[in-house]
Amino acid sequence: MLVTIKGYQARYSYPVFTAGLILTVLDFIFLFLTSGRDPGIILRNSTPLELDEAFDTSTPSMEWVNNKGSSMKIPRIKDVPVNGHTVKVKFCDTCLLYRPPRASHCSICNNCVQKFDHHCPWVGQCIGLRNYPFFILFISSSTLLCIYVFVFSWINLLQKGGNLWRAMSHDVVSVILIVYCFIAVWFVGGLTVFHVYLICTNQTTYENFRYRYDKNENPYTKGILGNLKEVFCSRIPPSMVNFRAWVLKDDDTAMGSIASESERGFISSKEKFDIEMGNKFTKDGNMLVPSILQKLDYTGIDDNMKKKNLDSSGFNDDLKRKTSDQPFLFPIGQEIKNSKGGSAARVNSVSDKRTQ
Repeated sequence: MLVTIKGYQARYSYPVFTAGLILTVLDFIFLFLTSGRDPGIILRNSTPLELDEAFDTSTPSMEWVNNKGSSMKIPRIKDVPVNGHTVKVKFCDTCLLYRPPRASHCSICNNCVQKFDHHCPWVGQCIGLRNYPFFILFISSSTLLCIYVFVFSWINLLQKGGNLWRAMSHDVVSVILIVYCFIAVWFVGGLTVFHVYLICTNQTTYENFRYRYDKNENPYTKGILGNLKEVFCSRIPPSMVNFRAWVLKDDDTAMGSIASESERGFISSKEKFDIEMGNKFTKDGNMLVPSILQKLDYTGIDDNMKKKNLDSSGFNDDLKRKTSDQPFLFPIGQEIKNSKGGSAARVNSVSDKRTQ
């Protein structure tokens, strides 16, 4: 906000300018604390859950998730008691864990966040347990700054005296600030009022739009004073992720979604795939036989049949010795002959039809 400092206005202009500057600095500080702070990211698991972790509580869920490491199936939803109420928590396919109560997975940040409120595109960060108080201070200070600039811009125009339109034509900056703050205050002001309501009822934006606690009992509410104290006076928990730690690359650990791999049949990044032959190979170069072929009984295959196939082909002696132990390798020459014979038979049949 620009203020014209004149001799007789100096005692009013300097305090107004200083207060506006302080609000602007505080607004930027709260913005940086909101966007640069860990919102409460939950450390994901590198391996699927064990049997005792998956069934430590009862669950009525009929939907199951296939465990990648074993034949065990994990329930999609399980019940957790919270303040005398039963709350359902879901299994996250990406993070390989059961989300704590009030946590949710952000599709933009690709992380599970504690007490997930929403992902703010203007801040560029998820709003969760650890940065929600700073987010409230940021939008509140933005609302106060808009009201402050709007009011004193009008005062600056009215102090000029005379015709208002003439004063507005001589002070275009104040007019621009009035219009800008009038539009902006409806957005940040409405957002501030909405979040004050959420704080007083102990809800998050995600819960308000999804669960509708106005129709059902809220298991997290502690009264208005208790809810305000929980947000502004409670200690912020430490971060679960050490962002300064060295990341160890584990070749044997397969990260990713269990559901996506089991449903769509994706191949792990640690396996090689021969597109032409349709075979999988391990890191050592050994071919992986499909599970359906491993269960077949090869004892009934006659050795004379294998030798007969090899003698009728154009293979040399070395290839015959190498392929004698592989029952599913057929001679290439025989396939070519069969294909030629089949094509010749089709041509002869067509010519016979024409002569008839």
